[in-house]
Amino acid sequence: MKEIIFTKLTGAGNDFILIDSELNSDISISPSLIKKLCDRRFGIGADGLLVISDDLETDFQMKYFNSDGTSGMLCGNGARCIIKYAEHTGRIKDSQTKFVFQSERFSGNVIDKNTIKFDLNPPSQIKENIVVNILGKSFNAAFIDNGAHHVIIDLAKQSFDSEDLQDIEQFPVEKYGRAIRYSDQFAPLGTNVNFIQHEKEIIKIRTYERGVEQETLACGTGAVASALTSVLSGEGSAPITLRTKSNELLMVDFNVSPTNEIENVSLTGPAKIVFKGKIKI
Repeated sequence: MKEIIFTKLTGAGNDFILIDSELNSDISISPSLIKKLCDRRFGIGADGLLVISDDLETDFQMKYFNSDGTSGMLCGNGARCIIKYAEHTGRIKDSQTKFVFQSERFSGNVIDKNTIKFDLNPPSQIKENIVVNILGKSFNAAFIDNGAHHVIIDLAKQSFDSEDLQDIEQFPVEKYGRAIRYSDQFAPLGTNVNFIQHEKEIIKIRTYERGVEQETLACGTGAVASALTSVLSGEGSAPITLRTKSNELLMVDFNVSPTNEIENVSLTGPAKIVFKGKIKI
């Protein structure tokens, strides 16, 4: 029997278990352990698991795992939550921070007690005006790789004959999100799938997350991808505010250079410590 000391955090409803390596030096993080801890019925429950460890050149190192035990993709809300924890544990000396994730350096800011800003690297791939054919429907979409793979579908740009497919509140996100996530078009890694709807100055967003394998209450990299494609397609200008499934707001900011390059990408929103605890494994 071993005991794990953990902290539970939430970023706009996207929730995480955080394990501090300095408090749990003898714990081996395996896919089976991650699945057990993230299980909402027999474990702590979370969309993903974060591991923080000290670093010689930056404030800390971040590892991220989906609730199914997989890793490899960036998590925007997870990054904001780990910044919150780093500030709480004194790893950040002022409001600004630099940290390492998968050998890349990232930065962020503590705006106030519950608001964290995370600076992302520019997207490595953008595909506008792609077509996704699934379950007898044809979706006009976009694809972005901004550290995680995202398909973005603006419901206003689709040709639907059913009212429940035109309203984001009624749209069957899990049905179509799961089908697109596992589509051969995005094999072998699969993709996250974001459905958006513009409402005045705000974008409503709902996301089916790869690795969680269901709709989540918020997705940080999905919000960033959706804001980017909206601006690039002529829908508004940065900064853009998005309303998530949890009804929390995320703000995405960036610049578009004269040569159409994306620069200075950031994600700002709430990040909170929910509780701390211990669990025996």
